[in-house]
Formats: sequence, structure tokens, C-alpha cells
Amino acid sequence: MTATDAERNKKVFAYNLNYYLAINHKTQNDLVQDLKITASTVSDWANAKKYPRVDKMQMLADYFGILKSDLTEEREAAQLTDDIELQEYLEELKNRSEMRMLFSLAKGATKEDIIQAVKIIEALKKDE
Repeated sequence: MTATDAERNKKVFAYNLNYYLAINHKTQNDLVQDLKITASTVSDWANAKKYPRVDKMQMLADYFGILKSDLTEEREAAQLTDDIELQEYLEELKNRSEMRMLFSLAKGATKEDIIQAVKIIEALKKDE
């Protein structure tokens, strides 16, 4: 791997780390506290100065409930937008008490699956 590849990998990782922090409403300090990682290490990752070891990468993936590849691979901007919209939609569902069960079942579902399920449930509620 060339120095350029290593720098690119750090930048991709930093971008993805910051993305997952944002959509999960977490801060660098949350990682420090929750995962017992030093603040300087988390800062170095988030600012593309360092790249984590494999064990730390797995720890982060487990923390966010994602695959390691979600942290290491470059993604299309459109995909990120869809993910943010899905995350916002799931957050809305989670906060509606009557939808909590649906939220727990929706993990891993597509945005379209979730929208369709909500429509079905709302139609059933109207029939009551």
C-alpha cells in the first residue's frame, strides 16, 4: 500500500466514523466514555491522522451495529442521504409508543419496507 493509499484510507475511515457518530447522535467523548478509548486516539481517527487497528475497528462496528466495511469503504453520497433519511424515519418510529414493536422489527429493513409496514398498521388502526 502506498502512502497515498494509506492517507485515502484514513480519510475514508474518518468520514465514515464522523457520519456514524452524527446519525447515532454520538460525540467523540461518547466513544471515549463508552469504549474506554483515549480522547487523543478518537480525535486522531476522526481527523484522519490515524487508522485504527482491526480490534478497535470491530469494537466500533459493534458499537454502531454495523459492519467493519461500513467504516472502511467509500460510499456514494446518494446512499449516505438515503441512510440519513432512513435513520430519521426510524427515530420517528422509535419515539411513537405504538410503533416501538415495529421499530424493533424494522432493523435491517429498507426504507420502502418500513413505509409499507407503517401504511399497513395505520390502515388496520383505522378499521378499529
